[in-house]
Amino acid sequence: MAEYGVWVVRLGLAAVFGLAAWGKVTDPVGARQAVVDFGVPVRWGPAVAWGLPVLEAGLALGLLIAWSAVGAAVLAVLLLTVFTVAVSRLLAQGKRPACSCFGTASTVPIGRRTLVRNGVLILLTVLAAAGSAVYQQVPNELPTDHVVGTAALAALAAVLAWVLGQVRALRRTLDEQARSTLGAEGLPVGAVAPEVELLRTAGERVSLTDLLGTGRQVLLVFTHPGCEMCAALARELPRWQARSERELRIVVLGNGEAEVHARWAEEQGLGDIPMLVQQGNEAALRYRVRGTPSGVLIGADGRIAAPVARGAMAVRELIMQAKNTGRQSIPGRNGHRVPDRR
Repeated sequence: MAEYGVWVVRLGLAAVFGLAAWGKVTDPVGARQAVVDFGVPVRWGPAVAWGLPVLEAGLALGLLIAWSAVGAAVLAVLLLTVFTVAVSRLLAQGKRPACSCFGTASTVPIGRRTLVRNGVLILLTVLAAAGSAVYQQVPNELPTDHVVGTAALAALAAVLAWVLGQVRALRRTLDEQARSTLGAEGLPVGAVAPEVELLRTAGERVSLTDLLGTGRQVLLVFTHPGCEMCAALARELPRWQARSERELRIVVLGNGEAEVHARWAEEQGLGDIPMLVQQGNEAALRYRVRGTPSGVLIGADGRIAAPVARGAMAVRELIMQAKNTGRQSIPGRNGHRVPDRR
């Protein structure tokens, strides 16, 4: 059974490196941008962008051949280690470029998840190298039908992964096209705020009605994990929330995978401020928000209270506006509005 384990691990790694090579070949522009973002000099960018997929394709093929499996696995460990060190360096500098490891299917900014993924791949390649050194005749000594069958399953899994990645990339493209044809940015002041259903990073779903349930104004802050200005603004939000807690509820919105945004929220120290995720960019589309960071202020009556605030400074001014508006009047004991003397 150990021989089968070695073969399955090598097949899985071959599929990963094969997909990585194919993704870079089909997205040469993204590959060149990624290698430059990772610190390769611009003049060497095109050569490295083409050399990487050639190397990855060679590793994928080498892992499938008995006599070259050990060498291919060792080289794969070195490649993954270099990549992991580069990711760690960028994260330490506060930079989060997209790695484009699998072409257009992987445009998510790097993060701790990238490090975890690389750690798992390094562990698997070490196991593949050790197993291939012990069982040097794999897959030659396995039954031919078993070898062909497992290889076919691995190829099918790789194709499905590629198709799913392309579907996600197409979805992002459609969202971008939809935003570009929205007309004027933002909804008119006084318009009824569209209902949206968002996902908490913990898993449960939240609606606009839930957010307005406290009777306070709600500020939707649209962010992106790869936006440095968004990160700087996010680190300020807990302080602003503490200063305007009675008048305003601040909610941060992202788009993509909940796990990525959960880690991002923790890194920025959002604390008790909810980090919500929109699926398919529907909130940005309904509120006509075109960039990040942006803020949309919704009154306690469920209507748009101000034009869209684009940029960190505009969002800060919107928070001050919401705070001052909330201070103008508060519910009196007799049901009427009376000035707030705070």
